[in-house]
Amino acid sequence: MERKAPHEVQMVTAALENAGFEAYIVGGCVRDMLLGRDPNDWDVTTNATPEQVQKVFPDSVYENDFGTVGIKTEADDDALKIVEVTAYRIEGRYTDKRHPDAIRFAKTLEEDLSRRDFTINACAARIVDGAVETIVDPFGGQDDLHAKIIRTVGRAEDRFGEDALRMLRAVRFAAQLGFDIDPQTQKALAHDAALLAHISQERIRDEFSKLIMTPQAAWGVQMLHSTELLRFIIPELIEGIGMMQNKHHIFSVWEHNLRALDYAVSKNYSFEIRLASLLHDVGKPRTKHGDGPDATFYAHEIVGGRMTKKILERLRYSHHVIEHVTHLVRYHLFYYNVGEVSEAGVRRFIVRVGSESIDDLIKVREADRIGSGVPKAVPYKLRHLLFMIEKVKRDPISPKALKINGSQLMELLGIGPSPRVGHMLNALLEEVIDNPARNTEEYLGKRAQELSALSNIELEALRAKAEAAKEEFEGAAETEMKRKHHV
Repeated sequence: MERKAPHEVQMVTAALENAGFEAYIVGGCVRDMLLGRDPNDWDVTTNATPEQVQKVFPDSVYENDFGTVGIKTEADDDALKIVEVTAYRIEGRYTDKRHPDAIRFAKTLEEDLSRRDFTINACAARIVDGAVETIVDPFGGQDDLHAKIIRTVGRAEDRFGEDALRMLRAVRFAAQLGFDIDPQTQKALAHDAALLAHISQERIRDEFSKLIMTPQAAWGVQMLHSTELLRFIIPELIEGIGMMQNKHHIFSVWEHNLRALDYAVSKNYSFEIRLASLLHDVGKPRTKHGDGPDATFYAHEIVGGRMTKKILERLRYSHHVIEHVTHLVRYHLFYYNVGEVSEAGVRRFIVRVGSESIDDLIKVREADRIGSGVPKAVPYKLRHLLFMIEKVKRDPISPKALKINGSQLMELLGIGPSPRVGHMLNALLEEVIDNPARNTEEYLGKRAQELSALSNIELEALRAKAEAAKEEFEGAAETEMKRKHHV
């Protein structure tokens, strides 16, 4: 099948060749085209120096030390608005295991390809009349594509010694493409795993995030463990290996977490849900009491939430990712049983977990269930909870929904701003959560006057009572459920 390059890429390579230089597309775009996939990025390599490239393209950008010039185009596609052209180059030693100490420009394409990470990324192709022709493949990349093998260019130890992040990339490419890792390459991964300590947490985070979004993310995490790389990323997960649970679980904590992730991937859930599914039981090893069928893991969701926050902070994830994933882990073990939790309890559940988080929380719960080996992701109890949430979600569950606000309260009672105002609003909200019919100006005004007669101690007691009411989902009924199911 004839393969065509985008017009913008054709224009760049043709202009370089017309100026007397060599020009090839290279790397991932060639790999993807050979696999019959649409490339996301297009890279061009040439024997022209950056200065010579700039003469061919006067309106170009050259602001780096790696010989890469950005060629501006008029493409509508953001991925093609800048086509990167890099001079053939050879890299020097990598003292910090991350960046070359120096680079020098090479004379031949083969020299340039020899510095690349994996054989499948070390192919180049010339474009002739818009069609991709003349594949240059000095390291057997096409054979490895057909065999579905990830193999380094040359000695794996040399490639990983140059840039230790390539070890994570090997696993990620394998999980992304559904390939195996060459035995010698895999052996080098385990041998050189400690080199990952030289890599910044931000670079590790970015590569790990890409892995989590691959079709075989669970396999990838397993491979990270098999090659000793996981202990430099999320060593806390390793604590669950071989740790059996109890009579309600047929898998170890480690296997359960991987199966939960695999379910989230199979449903094409978001990055945050996949990460929460992987980490949802990370706290179990540190909360286990007893052995055998009656072992317990009380409060593992609370411990797991704290651990998740530390893990994601260490990996330098954004504030949003940290807070959302931690929240999902913390509340993944919510309790609901038909007939045991009232509508008011469901409203308080929505208040506590946040209406914006409920859908994601339910999805993590699905992953948890399937990861435990049960046949149904959404049993009757969960479906009934969704029905109840739909039923009460329009009821007042926040101070903003009250028919009286702080200013009106102060005017009615003739008082100024003080903590008492907030205490009274919270007390009124609790009454409305119990019975939405109370959310009228008449009732709330009358009740506010009654509350204003209470002392600070009495108002504080009401606040404490309200806090206790908020725990209906984790109160006596859930304690009994946890005792019964050893969770």
